[in-house]
Amino acid sequence: MKKRIGFLLTAFLSGSATLAELPPLIPRMLLFGSPTNSKSSPSLSPNGKYLGYTALDPANQTFNVWIRTIGKVDDRVITQETNRPVFWYYWQPDSEHILYLQDQNGDENVHLYQVDLRTRSSRDLTPFPNVQAQIVSLDPNNEREMLVALNRKDPTRHDVYRLNFKSGTLALDTKNPGDVSEWVADNQLRVRAAQVTTPDGGTEIRVRTRPISKWRTFQRWGPDESPGWIQGFNHNNRRLWIVSSVGANARRLMEFDIASGKGEVVAQDPEYDVGEVQVHPKRHALEAVAVERARTEWTVIDQRLKTDFETLREARDGDFTVQSRDLADTKWIVCYDTDTAPESYYLYDRAARTTELLFFEGSPELPGYTFSPMRPISYAARDGLVIQGYLTLPAGVEPKNLPMVLHVHGGPWARTGWGFHYYAQWLANRGYAVLQVNFRGSTGYGKAFHNAGDREWGGKMQEDLIDAKRWAVAQGYADPARVAIMGHSYGGYAVLAGLAFTPDEFACGVDEMGPSNLITLLRSTPPHWTPMLGEFKRRIGDWEKDPESLKERSPIFKADQIKVPLFIVQGANDPRVKQAESDQIVQALRKNGKPVEYLLFPDEGHGTARPENDLKQAAAEEAFLARHLGGRLEPISDQEKCEELMR
Repeated sequence: MKKRIGFLLTAFLSGSATLAELPPLIPRMLLFGSPTNSKSSPSLSPNGKYLGYTALDPANQTFNVWIRTIGKVDDRVITQETNRPVFWYYWQPDSEHILYLQDQNGDENVHLYQVDLRTRSSRDLTPFPNVQAQIVSLDPNNEREMLVALNRKDPTRHDVYRLNFKSGTLALDTKNPGDVSEWVADNQLRVRAAQVTTPDGGTEIRVRTRPISKWRTFQRWGPDESPGWIQGFNHNNRRLWIVSSVGANARRLMEFDIASGKGEVVAQDPEYDVGEVQVHPKRHALEAVAVERARTEWTVIDQRLKTDFETLREARDGDFTVQSRDLADTKWIVCYDTDTAPESYYLYDRAARTTELLFFEGSPELPGYTFSPMRPISYAARDGLVIQGYLTLPAGVEPKNLPMVLHVHGGPWARTGWGFHYYAQWLANRGYAVLQVNFRGSTGYGKAFHNAGDREWGGKMQEDLIDAKRWAVAQGYADPARVAIMGHSYGGYAVLAGLAFTPDEFACGVDEMGPSNLITLLRSTPPHWTPMLGEFKRRIGDWEKDPESLKERSPIFKADQIKVPLFIVQGANDPRVKQAESDQIVQALRKNGKPVEYLLFPDEGHGTARPENDLKQAAAEEAFLARHLGGRLEPISDQEKCEELMR
């Protein structure tokens, strides 16, 4: 396919503002690449002696885990991955080993690896092909063993195994009857709670008194409740914390006596769902609960932390989270998130009440650039439902009649929150207004709002997006002729639906790993998603009983209505949205002579993980948007060229 992305576009913004008034270009390498001095994901060892983080290993040009002795400058790389970056790593309770999860080219069949800090020798603790490891419980107080779930015997279900750290032996601990999607251990590392998605899309919580006891139904709620979860057990394992919307509109934190079943409310908000819950790692006591409104707000439950949280609120701007702590609870790693600077990580000394900057997320050069504020907004959809979201306007130019990108979040049972968004800042820096909305069906706003999205893929959920675009136009922010729709996963579906169902609304679209046919999507879900199929039927549609409804909302069947340029990104190993989802829409468009560009990564899954692929994707998307909307384009480097990946 002919492509022209290796050039510098000289474009302009309409109105009195010009591209020259925008701040300097932020290099894509700093936003999406792997600069040698960038760092991420800090974590304290349980004994408080070491700081772990991920950074590029110059020897193999791959992000790996590094450690540093607290108070020293003796940083050294520990893991030795050469193909894919390490994203998920954990401290073994002895503070002498690192555990990390890794898959093969995005297939999501992750294995659990163990690395010795002293020798750097590693071993695969779950060396089984086509088997996915899930960490059930890693207790910082237990240095002998942990619990891991494996779909080793049946790909549709995960059984729980007890893993000995020293010998590496795996012993079957709890067998999955076939419908359990999540296991929860008590504070003695015993599996005593389980969560099930019922066939109607509801939820059942099961408990047992001891590992040898029979399971009994403890809580059960219907499909009209928001998805909840088991938070854990209290200090004596006699009470259970559950987050659910039962008896309220928004999810709240409840504490239940396991023997009697009686419960009481710990924390709640009438409109917004309870989010993160902070629990002491050794005392197993509830400490604080977060609710994400327009910004994240914490409520302190354990008053022993009141002064700590007041100190942290006053120390820096932004919303904060306690990301890691030592077992003695003397040191915390605190992450601050703000809209106009990358996330920053601080080492907090609880005794001295002092904070010390460790590093900013990503490249240390990023804080030197100008970023754009992220403003909470709201508007009324056509049926009157109030939709909330965020607007990021490019710095340095008048916010009128701008080219705009409507960026749609994935899930769709998730939400966009306030903070530093790489995509939003990248696009705003190129001259685009960026609108991100939490359409109906998004989580965080209570069950009525969440349920309003049931079976509305391509329906009212899509109308909310169109209404968002029209709101931005009516406010004068967006030029109606220069609006793109862009998104990943469900957001990618929304791109295809937007171009197919409302072909006159957008100037172009960028679809990243989005499904084009809801029937084939739901018939090809990963085997281990089987316990969740009841919820999918409830929320999306029943592909067995009512395929015509899904067909009506599948963009593939209205591909002939797409008439504006489309850019599609796909990972060949994606287990969630198979490559066929992108192949079939590309084939249909090309058969009709419609413009489509197709970027296929042979070594990725449901998203790009390798920084070199991130760079290529960003460069190609930036060039595409510049051609069709008129934003700025950074010249494309040799390492960003991707002609060989275009299909």
